[in-house]
Amino acid sequence: MITAGKSSDIKFASFNTPQMRVFHVTWMAFFLCFFGWFGLAPMLSVIREDLGLTTDQIVTTNMWAVASCVVMRFVIGWLCDAAGPRITYSALLVLGSIPVMCVGLVGDYTSFLLMRIAIGMLGASFVITQFHTSQMFAPNCIGFANALTAGWGNSGAGAVHFLMPVLMTTCATMLGSQSLGWRAAMVVPGVLLLVMGVAYFLLTQDAPGGSFAELRAKGQMPPKKDAAGAFWEAFRDPRAWMLFFIYGACFGIELVIDSKIALYLTDYFEMSVGTAGLIGGLFGAMGLFARPLGGWIADRAGRVGGLRARVLWMFLALLGQGVLLMAFSQMTSMAAIILLLGVTGLFVHMACGATYAVVPFINKRATGAVSGIVGAGGNAMAVTLMFLFKPDLVGFGWPVAFFMMGAVAVIVAFAAFAVRFSEEAEAEFRGTQMPTPKPVLEGA
Repeated sequence: MITAGKSSDIKFASFNTPQMRVFHVTWMAFFLCFFGWFGLAPMLSVIREDLGLTTDQIVTTNMWAVASCVVMRFVIGWLCDAAGPRITYSALLVLGSIPVMCVGLVGDYTSFLLMRIAIGMLGASFVITQFHTSQMFAPNCIGFANALTAGWGNSGAGAVHFLMPVLMTTCATMLGSQSLGWRAAMVVPGVLLLVMGVAYFLLTQDAPGGSFAELRAKGQMPPKKDAAGAFWEAFRDPRAWMLFFIYGACFGIELVIDSKIALYLTDYFEMSVGTAGLIGGLFGAMGLFARPLGGWIADRAGRVGGLRARVLWMFLALLGQGVLLMAFSQMTSMAAIILLLGVTGLFVHMACGATYAVVPFINKRATGAVSGIVGAGGNAMAVTLMFLFKPDLVGFGWPVAFFMMGAVAVIVAFAAFAVRFSEEAEAEFRGTQMPTPKPVLEGA
């Protein structure tokens, strides 16, 4: 992790410094990645009918869309340390745009499945987002900065539930059929991803001091070949794997809810696609402020109690998430569903923000590797939990599946107590603390 030149405050209205350009471009890129990744989710009931798929096949495609990202997150984490986030993100955006634009060409289950697997690579964008932000901001505000870029980007999963049904309806009206409507609608996020890939390359740099290649040439960074050693060092750290499971229990559950909530509301409560999309979008939209709130609280807790206090907050947020999700699973009235889904979303996103407020302090030599390992936990857990939504396999319905996911979160929350830091690490962290920055509205 580069330390020189990091910003100790967040000037929201600024685009003049390398730090703030990275801040804004990363969250916008991540927003579009999430929008493309989950663009199909609110239209699945229409796609199911158009392609003649079963609900079980839809669930399977959801699983593979998430599973394909697990390995990618490990690889992307290593690439961030080795090649730098600028090139890595630009390449991912351009390559990921292709299947998003082309998914409308499918005509059967197999081709649809393959396209969803390819689109799943966009989920690895999260690792780059967190890594790049960590390169630009100091320890006193790194939790808030990471949570803001991730939270605002994650809100793409909420926006997609609001916007894609409208876009699909508009395209269907123009083209004369729902079948053509959902297909044409997916071209829009694909084109935006392609444009963002070019913009990312032109507008950002790897670190405050320049590109990783330049910094290595000046001797200010370890040589590129050391990235592999740092990765395996992070891989052997049990704390990274505890966070792997913790992040799985918050972000993994977030992914499951994002991909299932619209279909759950249409199938179990007979809501229209539009209504289900609006209510489902509430959950994803919480990321606009709830994930940043989780990171902000972690930074505040760190000022008072050090790294241990960050970990304790992570535990409390995940525990609350689990209890609330179990309660949501039992709701049957519209008002209760909306209320519990919103409050559950608040804690899910706060838990995610709290987790990545801890990640940058696990191994500073391999921030990308740790981010990749922890990020992969979200996808791995999501795939595992999606088996709960296959009634033919497990023998129970989706309300029970949601209840069991909440129970998993409660149990995994206690893994937080295995994430410990040495007295030396605590002392170093306390030495980096400055007053918590207040949002600055004017430019730099």
